[in-house]
Amino acid sequence: MPSSQRTPEQLLAARTNAIPRGVLTAHPLVIDRAEGAYLWDATGKRYLDFVGGIGVINVGHNHPRVIAAVEAQLKKITHTAFQVAAYEPYITLAERLNALVGKGEAYKSLFLTTGAEAVENAVKIARGYTNRPGIISFRGGFHGRTLLGVTLTGFAAPYKQNFGPFAGEVFHTAFPDAYRGISSADAIAALEEVFATEISPDRVAAIIIEPVQGDGGFMEAPADFLRALREITTRHGIVLIADEIQTGFGRTGKLFGFEHSGIQPDLVTVAKSLAGGFPLSGVVGKAEIMDAPAPGGLGGTYGGNAVACVAALAVLDAFEKDGLVERAAALGEQLGAALNKLAAQHKDIGTVRGTGFMRALEFVTDPESRTPDADRAHQVMERARERGLLVIKCGVHRNIVRFLAPLVLSDADLKAAMDILADALSADKTARAA
Repeated sequence: MPSSQRTPEQLLAARTNAIPRGVLTAHPLVIDRAEGAYLWDATGKRYLDFVGGIGVINVGHNHPRVIAAVEAQLKKITHTAFQVAAYEPYITLAERLNALVGKGEAYKSLFLTTGAEAVENAVKIARGYTNRPGIISFRGGFHGRTLLGVTLTGFAAPYKQNFGPFAGEVFHTAFPDAYRGISSADAIAALEEVFATEISPDRVAAIIIEPVQGDGGFMEAPADFLRALREITTRHGIVLIADEIQTGFGRTGKLFGFEHSGIQPDLVTVAKSLAGGFPLSGVVGKAEIMDAPAPGGLGGTYGGNAVACVAALAVLDAFEKDGLVERAAALGEQLGAALNKLAAQHKDIGTVRGTGFMRALEFVTDPESRTPDADRAHQVMERARERGLLVIKCGVHRNIVRFLAPLVLSDADLKAAMDILADALSADKTARAA
């Protein structure tokens, strides 16, 4: 039976039979179409999308600039593999990203397909440049689902499971979390302890950090911490990798999250909202470091696909011509104020996390003990969906509800979403008390 003739219930049943259980779907929906900040399921019900493909649709679903660029490219060339023959969109995109990230310094770009590929290649490049083995990442960080990505990721469930043994020479250290008493100074002291007890700094190729942890809970790296990290890595000849896969392209109110601290990373990994929904990732870095691997050491069959590259160029056009970074900053202020208001009304919201238009609510069973409450977060997510708002969870304990709405969201839609969220919070509390 063609899929267009199957009911949503039939499709979800087929999903269970055809797709392994390890591929989790947060919401029991079958999506039919999307536009801007909205999704419609197969029954015709409309949802405000505050997930955005997990931070992929910063410019909104089916952005006109992206659609027009892709349609034009489809009539020219879809694929050759850049390792076989070059094409203009890849080169032009590299030039534009080099300028945006490098800010006048000589930078180069490599394009791939997924965020995990970008992370793995950044590690390869850093090791090739330094001729050192060690990589340091942070507890609570997320860097992908490949073997190295899972190794770098700083929490166990659900990503590590029984998938080991994991990649060697990877070390984890503390990430600042003021809510739970881990200051920037504490985190720097923990890093120095890693240097003293696990791997000396002259054997460390790179330190990788998300300016705001994504799947780990929307914890922001304080500016003083990032500046201290930049000083330490420079002093020891360690490559500093900023993982901007979720924070990049306006999400934090700057084009890139690292810009809030004023530092300049050596390598930057990008993906997600880079190409408006098309599979594209990249490593953008200092030319000297990027040139360390010998010819043939970098690449990938689908990396930098021509269609995805023109989509990314259209995304950059949208940011430059439509004021989306400024819009993200304005929306972030409104969202932060609305979430703080809700936190004042609900004692089980322990804290409001994030920055810019990358915000989240952390739920706890008790404000004194600050014990994570994953069930409360899940129930709020469920009740929000019932009322037409899609959100998802994050955090090491999955007790945090995160918000990743498109930057094209209207003020009216933001208010509507916060009204739904307020109703969902109250409805779940009432149900629990019954």
